[in-house]
Amino acid sequence: MARTADKTDIPRRLTAAGHELFTRCGYHATGIQQITDQAGVPKGSFYNHFESKEAFAAAIIQHYAQWVDESWERCLSDAPPGAHEAVRHVFTRFIAHHEQQGCQGCLVGNFAAEVAETSALCCGVLNTALAGWRTRLAELLRRAQAEGSVRTDVDADTLATFFWDAWEGALLRMKIEHHTQALKDTVALMLDHLLRPCFISSTETFA
Repeated sequence: MARTADKTDIPRRLTAAGHELFTRCGYHATGIQQITDQAGVPKGSFYNHFESKEAFAAAIIQHYAQWVDESWERCLSDAPPGAHEAVRHVFTRFIAHHEQQGCQGCLVGNFAAEVAETSALCCGVLNTALAGWRTRLAELLRRAQAEGSVRTDVDADTLATFFWDAWEGALLRMKIEHHTQALKDTVALMLDHLLRPCFISSTETFA
């Protein structure tokens, strides 16, 4: 195996290998030997950069969360000006990504199912990632509320949490069904019905 003078090369190769293997095989089914073989580095070099498989998994989650953050910003850069349609634009792009990746699911969701109850370190990183994504979505929904395109009887943070929980659930269905219709249906239901402002006709009466 060739050595390199670039000190970031080995951790970068390990991270890429870990991301691929954890996504495809899961955390528990992936061993350190598999990761180093995939990365093309000696097994001993793993512990020069990561103190344990758990610490490595936490780094992978952080790396993935950063990628999602950057993807979110790229999506917003060419999104429609209205916040409501900007949300639709972002999630439409995310759906396209999942189609291109063969419906493998969200790495954060996959990890949550495997390690949330056994790794306090990974659980903390997962919580941080999800909280950041909910905050980003809440910011857009708050703008949409100000524009009059999203209901205001429920605060934006609560709506963002509900939306993201529904999205993560739909991602699990996507993995089972091997297509993205669950994602499309969830986004359409949220944006076209559940998040829309509620208008009561003057002719309506309540018992």
